Order: sequence, then C-alpha cells, then structure tokens
Amino acid sequence: MGKKRRILVKFSGEALAGESGFGIDNSILKFIAGEIKELVLNDIEVGIVIGGGNIIRGVSAAKDGIIKRTSGDHMGMLATVINSIAMREALERSGLEVRVQSAIKMEAICETFIVGRAQRHLEKGRVVIFAAGTGNPFFTTDTAATLRAIEIGSDMIIKATKVDGVYNKDPHKFEDAVLLKSLNYEMAMSDDIKVMDDTAIALAKDNKLPILVCNMFKAGNLLNIMNGDENALYSIVK
Repeated sequence: MGKKRRILVKFSGEALAGESGFGIDNSILKFIAGEIKELVLNDIEVGIVIGGGNIIRGVSAAKDGIIKRTSGDHMGMLATVINSIAMREALERSGLEVRVQSAIKMEAICETFIVGRAQRHLEKGRVVIFAAGTGNPFFTTDTAATLRAIEIGSDMIIKATKVDGVYNKDPHKFEDAVLLKSLNYEMAMSDDIKVMDDTAIALAKDNKLPILVCNMFKAGNLLNIMNGDENALYSIVK
C-alpha cells in the first residue's frame, strides 16, 4: 500500500460567518464538514487551521491603543480555539474522528500541540485541527498554517477561499480578471496578488511547500483537485 496523501487546509474565520460577517453559521460548518469527510473517505489525511476573524482580529482590536497588540493577538488566538471546537463538533457529527490541538495549553478543552501526537492521529485517519495560531503574537494564522503543514509533513497547504484561485486583479471588481493557474513564490508575494502574508509564503518557499488556492464553496471541489480533475479551478504556488 502506497503512502497516503496528507494535506493541511486553511480556512479563514470569516468563511464560517456566512452572510452575517460575524459569528458562526452552522450551515457552513455542515458544508465544510461534508467536504472534509469526502477527503478522508478517499484516504487523504487532513489537518485544518481556521482563522478567528469572524470573532476578533488582534490587529483591529489593538488599533486605537487601548488594547496592546500582544493582548489583541492573544484574543485572536482564543477566537481560533472557539472556531476549532465548532468545527470539531461538525466533523464529529458527520462521523469523523477529530482532535483539536492548541498551541496554548488548555487541557480542559483540547490537547496541547505535540507534533508526534498530531502525526499519529493523522496516520490513524483522524482529522487534526490546529488552534491558537503559533502560540505567539505578531504571527498570522496563515503563518501558523504553513508552519503546521511543514511540521506534520503535508504534501501541500490548501488555502480555501471564496474565489476560484489567484487572479491578476480583483475578480469582484474587474470582469477581465484572469485566473493564474501557476505562480512562483515571488509572484505570490507581490502587493497586487497577496496569496498569503509574506512570512507564510517565505516559510513555504524555504521548505518547498506548494500552496494551492481554491474555492471552498463549490461542492466536491477539494476532492476533484486532489484527484487531478482537469476541469477543477485552482491556482498553485510552487
């Protein structure tokens, strides 16, 4: 039996909020859980990182100086734990085994991140959700996701978004925007594209980790991409 494929999927916190832009939309949780389940049923090992922007962003919380940036970022990390617990519930309801591992110790709620334990969970077919970012302020969840993907030996990191991939300009504003099927890391760091923050992309580049950007709201899209469907829409950074 060949080596199983292993991926890490990064969702934004805002993705969970749906139309309201705040909080958690249970219908979206259910949809994402169904998409992840299809991957697991096809022998793909899945790690997940979810942002916390649907609850609070550290940078925004600290913008007027009342809350220090470090405290704002810690609040943002706790927001990702809330989202991770919600995602765990949805995935378990769909029939999957799930573990949440936090970069900040909170034993009453979830496991503490230990890379060897995370790898064993994945090998046993469990989905592992990595919460609380890197555990350090000043690092985004994009960077945390890239770091975890490297640590667990992922084949790639998938940035799940609301668009089909990376465009040469904003597809919501320009009808002639073109989907870029393949980019190098330097292109991905350019100001007018911004796939992820520069720290995350530089970390991926240094470790030769491909970044795949795709639309998370198209049913079956993640599995189609993993199965090499020629009609699947996505962008790859490598």
